[in-house]
Amino acid sequence: MEHIALYRAWRPQSFRDMVGQQHIIQTLQNAIREQRVSHAYLFSGPRGTGKTSAAKIMAKAVNCEAGPAEEPCNDCEACRRITAGAVMDVQEIDAASNRGVEEIRDLREKVKYAPTEVRRKVYIIDEVHMLTTEAFNALLKTLEEPPAHVMFILATTEPHKLPATIISRCQRFDFRRVSLDEQTGRLQRICEEEGIQAEPEALSYIARLSDGGMRDALSILDQIASYTGGSVSYEQVMNMTGGIASEQFGRLASALKQGDAGAVLQIVEQFMQEGKSADKCMENLLYYFRDLLMIKMVPNADKLTDRVLNPAEFEEMAAAFTQAQLFQMIDTLNRYQSEMKYASQPQTLFEVALLKLSGITQGSGESGAAGHAAAGADAGEVAKLKQQVAQLERKLERLIQQGPVAGAGGREAAKPARTPAPKLSSTAKIPPNINQYVAASSSEAFTAVQRQWAQILQSVKDEKVTVHAWLMDGEPVSVWEDQVLIAFKNNIHRETTERPANKQVIEGVLERILGKPHRLITMMHRDWSDVLEGEGKPKAEELTLEHEASEAEGEKPWIDEAIQLFGEDLVVIKD
Repeated sequence: MEHIALYRAWRPQSFRDMVGQQHIIQTLQNAIREQRVSHAYLFSGPRGTGKTSAAKIMAKAVNCEAGPAEEPCNDCEACRRITAGAVMDVQEIDAASNRGVEEIRDLREKVKYAPTEVRRKVYIIDEVHMLTTEAFNALLKTLEEPPAHVMFILATTEPHKLPATIISRCQRFDFRRVSLDEQTGRLQRICEEEGIQAEPEALSYIARLSDGGMRDALSILDQIASYTGGSVSYEQVMNMTGGIASEQFGRLASALKQGDAGAVLQIVEQFMQEGKSADKCMENLLYYFRDLLMIKMVPNADKLTDRVLNPAEFEEMAAAFTQAQLFQMIDTLNRYQSEMKYASQPQTLFEVALLKLSGITQGSGESGAAGHAAAGADAGEVAKLKQQVAQLERKLERLIQQGPVAGAGGREAAKPARTPAPKLSSTAKIPPNINQYVAASSSEAFTAVQRQWAQILQSVKDEKVTVHAWLMDGEPVSVWEDQVLIAFKNNIHRETTERPANKQVIEGVLERILGKPHRLITMMHRDWSDVLEGEGKPKAEELTLEHEASEAEGEKPWIDEAIQLFGEDLVVIKD
């Protein structure tokens, strides 16, 4: 028996033989019966779901001597010859090996001529997404205005790779994966008619392995039946496909739950001795924990599980893990599976992944306790913070009612009243002589720095990329004497730039590009905007004096305390 003998023998020859695509079959049959057949169809879907078979059946149905008929008779000469691939007017083209523009141009020339052997020319282009852009463009005009005697059927597993102009000119049918029940029923029927003794569990597992593709299921069944001489058992399927039995899954999961690293490594070694590959074991284990998650989360999840044949038997194992643990274990296995593709020692990586899973299950209690402890600590911090806020509010209230704090000998009481200090948007100091910077904000020296700022940034990046990242937040706003004033939007960026090592890098670049030494001065952009827009240039010096006076009068300590508690963005100083 050949490897694909069963597939050849059981390949659908009529619409009634197809499995799992009833909605598509009914639509095509109605179109044939009402003589409303389209000039172009697009069959898309996973491999092995019947796309090419449906295309050939369609070709026979429209050309059957007893038709056009909803079902080809498969007895007339036209049906028999189309099945055998002996009709020149019905051509199956593999786009993977005939993907160039020349092949499509040759096809365009041939479609002009009327069919010579059957009623209608049918061109079946398989894997059409493999065509080049030029070939698609050449095909486009033919699909748009084809001759009446021509039908195109395009088949692909990746419809998203087709141009929208091609898809819009076709009637599209999406073939779905064949369900497990439909596959198992068809496999059982084939075994009965072919004289193959097969256990129901074995056929169910073959159907699950095929991932919804009937062709893959037939190939696996054919391979196992050929090896075993017509007898197919569940154990034989497991051994030949490299699968892991459910009992072995359970042993491995129990060892992981108990944190028994020795048992875990021993089970892995047993897998390797049985000839199973590490990547296949990883894949099966990923499916297993995914199925446990489905059993835990979804009632009656037997239709959602891929490898567990009897979900009820695994409810106890599913209950041993929390949902969070299963999510984390699946995520860990998925990451290690991606890394395994490039690993020189996949078995070692598989063992490391399992030990990681063991750590997840063992760390749950500790992490839970730590979480409760952290929650308690957070509650304590919140209570402490509330107490500090209340004290600060009372202190602020007293200061507002009493006015400035009296100094030694009552000197402060003798001072004349002054204008209240303006609002400051940050803890960053206003540079001395701010009015000089304001006056110089349109000077020629500042214009030169603005013009060369991009070059300065690039040079800083060449010197030290991290300094460049901080400096990018700032922009030059003024140049006075040998000082370049940079305004920052973020205080963290400003403070980091002010560090001696970082400042030295920037000042070195300024000296090299501007031709003479310059010092870096920083402030917050909001303060600079307040100086320019709020108080105006004449008030700039007064702003600095008032700010310094407020520090001298003892206001700064509680301002600093407020900023430390709440952050500078939440503190606004008002009269």
